[in-house]
Amino acid sequence: MIEFINQNIIMIYLIIFVIILGFEVISNVPSVLHTPLMSGANAISGIVIIGAIIIIRKTPSADTVKLFLASIAIALAMINVVGGFGVTDRMLNMFKKKN
Repeated sequence: MIEFINQNIIMIYLIIFVIILGFEVISNVPSVLHTPLMSGANAISGIVIIGAIIIIRKTPSADTVKLFLASIAIALAMINVVGGFGVTDRMLNMFKKKN
């Protein structure tokens, strides 16, 4: 594990930076723009899911770090996609005419 960290230290710093930057950007978005932003996040999460599936299929079973990270990526992206569809469905129901 230490060897993996030493080999990928720049990528680890980049991931930490992107997480902080993403949190700051999302927290400053007005509530009016959350739905269009959710649509874009769903598209990106779909790409993440496909990429992680490809990584899992091509990774040897001995490389547990890659398999674990790809599995976590799939789980988190699926949560984002399902939540995004739930929010979108709820907003669409607000615009339906009531009987």
